[in-house]
Amino acid sequence: MQRDFPRIVFVGAHVEARLPLQHLINLRENVVALLTLEPRSLARMSGGVDLGKIATAAGIPLFVVANINTAEALAWIQGRSPDFLLVVGWTQLLRPELLNVPRVAALGFHASLLPKYRGRAPVNWAIIHGEKETGNTLMVLDAAADEGDIVSQRRIPITEEDDCASVYRKVSLTECEMLDEVLPLIREGRMPRVKQDSVRSSLMPKRRPEDGIIDWGWPSQRLYNWIRALTYPYPGAFTYLSGQKILIWKASLEGVSARPLAMRVGSVQRSSDGYPLVATGDGFLKLLSVSREDQPPISGMDAVHLFLEPPVTFENSGQKV
Repeated sequence: MQRDFPRIVFVGAHVEARLPLQHLINLRENVVALLTLEPRSLARMSGGVDLGKIATAAGIPLFVVANINTAEALAWIQGRSPDFLLVVGWTQLLRPELLNVPRVAALGFHASLLPKYRGRAPVNWAIIHGEKETGNTLMVLDAAADEGDIVSQRRIPITEEDDCASVYRKVSLTECEMLDEVLPLIREGRMPRVKQDSVRSSLMPKRRPEDGIIDWGWPSQRLYNWIRALTYPYPGAFTYLSGQKILIWKASLEGVSARPLAMRVGSVQRSSDGYPLVATGDGFLKLLSVSREDQPPISGMDAVHLFLEPPVTFENSGQKV
């Protein structure tokens, strides 16, 4: 099998893309270029990562953009004469003129079991909804978001200990697996294509950092899912204490119990092991890692001594999500 085919232009900017890019390089696949986000755009992207260092170390030409659909980006990709575009961890839809550049197809990964969880932030939404399983799909990209033919797919379990970072690590591993499966088929001219059943589809909205506000009136399990879905590398779930924004990076349900009915939701007491316990709609949530806005995370135990010494009460958003 010839390693000079296919010629791959890799498009990516999210942490999800780092492992598959390095995997293709290690396999000596013909990655002829990397297109990624310019630094200011990358800094605004939740989970954004600098892939340029990997490409530069491997001698792969690099092109950085704020918008992939410009005439300059189109001309640059055309100049690479790709057989495939491979899009991993990219939030901008590719316009038809760009999708038509590669000789064979534009392929992309979407971190769900399509047609379920089409749209934005599929891993985050799956954890928020308490799913026990998600997946990853390699598909042929078309003009409609996440509706292209399925090339390959993997199921991914979500455990109670998982958060968005650990699930994305699983996602990246499945991308390497699917590339190992599909690239030999591509070289043999028999790439699989299965149409999606749109009747079974679900479409998830974009998430913004301000959407992470906590409602302490929710049940503890829902709050636990909320926090682990929005933790690093995302902006984090947050609450307020005396008007100051407090971010909750890690929590636990271990060793907590039902709260007394008279206790106000959002009120803080100290656990037997020194961590803050917050009263929720049906019990307590233990805070393991927190931070004040623009400060690095610290352990909940340290936070008790610095700014969460009981009796304090978090403000409650009362939001309905």
